[in-house]
Amino acid sequence: MQKGHGVRASAPAGFATWAWSAIAIALIGVIGYFSRSGAVSPRIANPDGVGAPPPVEFLFNFAHWVGLQQFFTVVAMVVLVSACILAWRRQPGHPYVLMAIASTAIVWQDPIMNWAPYAVYNPLLRHWPEDWPLIMLSPTVEPFVVIGYALFYFGPYFPAVWVLRKLQAKRPTDSFVWRRPLWTLAGLILVIGFVIDMMLEVSLVRTGMYIYSQAIPFGTIFAGTTFQFPLLWESTFVTFVMIPAGVLCYRDDTGRTVAEKLAQRLRFLQSRPTLATFLVMFGILNVAYFTYGGAFAAIRASGLATSVACPYPFPEAKVYDPQGYYEREGQPGPYFEGYWNRLTIGQPDGRPAVNPLKDNASCLPKENG
Repeated sequence: MQKGHGVRASAPAGFATWAWSAIAIALIGVIGYFSRSGAVSPRIANPDGVGAPPPVEFLFNFAHWVGLQQFFTVVAMVVLVSACILAWRRQPGHPYVLMAIASTAIVWQDPIMNWAPYAVYNPLLRHWPEDWPLIMLSPTVEPFVVIGYALFYFGPYFPAVWVLRKLQAKRPTDSFVWRRPLWTLAGLILVIGFVIDMMLEVSLVRTGMYIYSQAIPFGTIFAGTTFQFPLLWESTFVTFVMIPAGVLCYRDDTGRTVAEKLAQRLRFLQSRPTLATFLVMFGILNVAYFTYGGAFAAIRASGLATSVACPYPFPEAKVYDPQGYYEREGQPGPYFEGYWNRLTIGQPDGRPAVNPLKDNASCLPKENG
């Protein structure tokens, strides 16, 4: 009887394993079929720039950063997926695995979140077709490397909770770190996440994965260069997602996470606690990610992002210039406006047809400067 019962119990688990494996294989097949490299769509392609060297040197003048970045993305995802599988087998419904899935699933918003902060990706990265719905909102391309979001958004939780435990071990139970552990954890993630994002993004921009084509001069490091980075804004706003991702996984003295406690309020899913926990995580992270995008959308609408990344480093693509700022700074075209750049930035008629050159234009080619 026990043997038969074990066979019956293992059947659903075996089916789930095969089902998820089939989904993974199908997803890899879809990516492989539609994947492309380079500026393919006429909307963004600059045929005259194909094969031309970039007008600026990337870090160490190394020409293969794009391939290296994609290789390490694949390696990181293999490690992450393997770790998630092991954790799930040991504890089905493990909250860390659910958060890894939830923080990966918000990638559906990524084209919007590239549009909002003027994040222009290198077209040489493997990417989805540029003119697909939603994908087309990304200024140039929507690359596959963003699949590693779980490491980025959920990663800061682990050093932060380690520091929190160390602080609690050294302080009495009536201290702030014991009375307000979630606020303490949030503050730690803010600091740690800010530093991690700064180190990571400055490196990725410097190696040519993407640029911030426009930024507010205040709070931006290397402003006016190809490698400008809106440090104050980007490294702060990304913690809007990092903080809830970490707080939701905090376990109290009962051993339950914040997400699991919130999931108990979903009465219609009381019989599916794992699904309820995941939906809580996914819903809150989506709201948090929208908040990140909304903050940058407000900056776009304000017209304060006047510092442009000169020179524009992707010759095979047209210059993303929705407000004409690049043209005013003397950056050679051709230009393209992209989407969502009319009423959202106070230009009901689209990109200005006339953009007179500024007296102190900073993007003029050296031979003309």
